[in-house]
Amino acid sequence: MTKYKKEWKLPKPVDHGDHFEWKPVIRVGKQIPFGYREDPNDRDVLLPIPEELELLEQAKKHLKRYSYRAVAAWLSEQSKRYISHVGLYKRVKIEYKRKTEAANQRYFAQRYKEALEKAEKLESRIGGASSRTTVDSPSPTETSTD
Repeated sequence: MTKYKKEWKLPKPVDHGDHFEWKPVIRVGKQIPFGYREDPNDRDVLLPIPEELELLEQAKKHLKRYSYRAVAAWLSEQSKRYISHVGLYKRVKIEYKRKTEAANQRYFAQRYKEALEKAEKLESRIGGASSRTTVDSPSPTETSTD
């Protein structure tokens, strides 16, 4: 029996203006996420269902005005595949989390790049790394406490 991880990562769709291009993903859990179906040739690969995934993108926009229950009911009715309000919430929450993590990583990468440039500029202005001089202190055997 295959062991599955609890989280799955969806590839970002390629936007072609009027439609998205969705890609197959590796199955990492027991449940098949909304918008995907099992590949008949390999049960560890999930094939996208473009109609459901595009409805899910519309549903995310509806969440700005309506509740998760109402949007989940609309999505289930439109796609003819059931998704609960909790399932929709989890799906949106995971995608939001990944989006913010990626944004944070880009932000910190930019900050580190700027800090490196400033450090290099400062070192070139000073003339290289400074060296620290230490004063030799007498060793404990050289001092006498008479």
